[in-house]
Amino acid sequence: MLTPLSRLATLAVLLTFASCITVIKPGKDFARNPEPEAPDYRMEDNWAALPDRRDSADLVPRHTLLHDQQRDAPADVFFVHPTTYFSRSQWNASLTDARVNRFTDASTIRKQASVFNSTARVYAPRYRQATLFSFFDEKSTNGKEALDLAYSDVKTAFQYYLDHYNQGRPVIIAGHSQGTFHATRLLREFFDQNPKLRKQLVAAYLIGYKVKPEEYQVLRPCDDSTQTGCYVGWNTVEWGHEYPPFQGGVAVNPLTWTRDTTTAPARLNLGGVPYTFSGVDKRVVDAKVHNGLVWIHPTVRPGYPRFLLPGRSELRHSFHIADYSLFYYNIRQNAEARVRAYRMFMHGG
Repeated sequence: MLTPLSRLATLAVLLTFASCITVIKPGKDFARNPEPEAPDYRMEDNWAALPDRRDSADLVPRHTLLHDQQRDAPADVFFVHPTTYFSRSQWNASLTDARVNRFTDASTIRKQASVFNSTARVYAPRYRQATLFSFFDEKSTNGKEALDLAYSDVKTAFQYYLDHYNQGRPVIIAGHSQGTFHATRLLREFFDQNPKLRKQLVAAYLIGYKVKPEEYQVLRPCDDSTQTGCYVGWNTVEWGHEYPPFQGGVAVNPLTWTRDTTTAPARLNLGGVPYTFSGVDKRVVDAKVHNGLVWIHPTVRPGYPRFLLPGRSELRHSFHIADYSLFYYNIRQNAEARVRAYRMFMHGG
């Protein structure tokens, strides 16, 4: 069985020997591909993580003192996972694809969603995610249609969560990459114009995708480490390099939780967690906000891979895959701090 890291390596090799990223382009148009069966969120199998069940979101990095505390957590997190489906067989993943589900659980649910398990009960739906090529489809509407279908599942799952699980509890919205693409829309459609739901929002972690400064009419980026009812986001790039697709987006420094351009030294980095999930690397990188990006001086420690896609040279300086892992301990501490601030505010101090 391929490990998560070896699956990514296999994809990289496949793309390296191809002329360009079109090697993972589905062979048929979206309209000619039968849609995978829609998920029924009454069924636990259609959730990658639920707080009252043993799953990958319960895990913590090995050889650390961290603990899963979902049983007594005062808040919830609704986590939308990034792309873990790279196939060219169809535009959207089937929820009955056991290989994709295993990869999702072992990679992003374990290594990203788990960051919140000290302060929030983790709810993470499986959904008919769009295949990776959807984000690079510039010549047709296929990619957009695949992403719209994926979002329809996320929206349905969130409504089910509100109706059956939330019970008025404070909630964090979080995602990465494709997950953030959908979570950004979820915030716009559910929270931005709804004062009741906004009152329940601790914060949103919109990481690994461009969130425009004018994205919302009411919701605003967070200005400090304890503000609530706001959102943060960043895209991690090697120091001194640009990435035009994400320039001009909202960038919050995950070491200071501010948007100013002051360099935050590595001593403020409480710890990154490498891809092996086997420990903590303290002071792993520094961070500086620059034109919608977060610049870092790359670490020499292994386990924080770059995002390498042949034919997409602009990505070679991106640490997209490591957006969470480079700042794992800071995100974990910040989620705890915002939940504490939210509870103090709601209870009048």
